[in-house]
This record gives sequence, C-alpha cells and structure tokens, in this order.
Amino acid sequence: MGSARTIERILRIRQLQEDESHRALELALAEMAQLELALRAAKNRERAGRSLVAASAKSGEIADRIAGIEESRSAARRAVALALRIRTAEDEVAALRQDYLGKRTSRLQAETLAGQERAREAATGLRRSQQALDDWYLNRMRLNGGLGHDEDRK
Repeated sequence: MGSARTIERILRIRQLQEDESHRALELALAEMAQLELALRAAKNRERAGRSLVAASAKSGEIADRIAGIEESRSAARRAVALALRIRTAEDEVAALRQDYLGKRTSRLQAETLAGQERAREAATGLRRSQQALDDWYLNRMRLNGGLGHDEDRK
C-alpha cells in the first residue's frame, strides 16, 4: 500500500508542477500578445504621421509637417524596440513551452505508473481475498469432518 501512496503523492506534485508551468506559459503568451498589439499601434502611429506629412505638403503647414515627421520617427523607433522585445518574448515562450511539455510528459509517466500500481495492488487484493475464501472453505470442511468425500460414497 505504501508504494501506491508514494506514487500518488508524486503524481499530485507533478500535476502541480505542470499546472504552474502552464500558467507561466499562458502569462508569457499574454505578454507577447500585448507586445504585438503595441507594435501594431506603433505602426499605425507611424502611418498616421506619414499621412500628416503628406497632408501638410498639400496645405503648406510647416508645423504639421514637422509634427508628422516626429510622430512617424518616434513611432518607428518604438516599433523597432517592440520588435526586439517580441523576439525575446518568443524565445521565452519557446523555452516555457518546452518546460511545460516536459512537465506534462513527466506527469503522464507518473499517471501511468500510478495506474499500474493501482492495478497491481487490486490484483494482489483479489488474490488475498480468494486465498482467504479458500482457507475459510478448507477450515469449514475440516471442522465438518472432511472434504465431503463421505457424501460421495452414499
């Protein structure tokens, strides 16, 4: 019985580790999605800045042209920085995914061992129960004067 409890304990620990690893992966994926959303926003700002420059060229407004150039330049720098952070986040997500898959494999192996141990213990319990029934029957027959051979002779 002790080995089954030990394996069940290991299985619970592996499940907790898998859950923790999965939460870390989900958190990293959410962070990466936020970075990608910020990158799209920066690219939209860059596009808006270029549009402002084009509009100011038609209207002749120097202030709008300068503002558009700065908006476009600022958004482009932000996009470059975000792209670097996204690459780093992708590497982190890949590492966390590998860790999660390793934890999941480990948990599945422990689950298989636990199932095998439960089956082994169930089989042992059935053998013991059958042995106890056999012993009871033999003792009953001995107490009643034999194994029933006298009844066959009649």
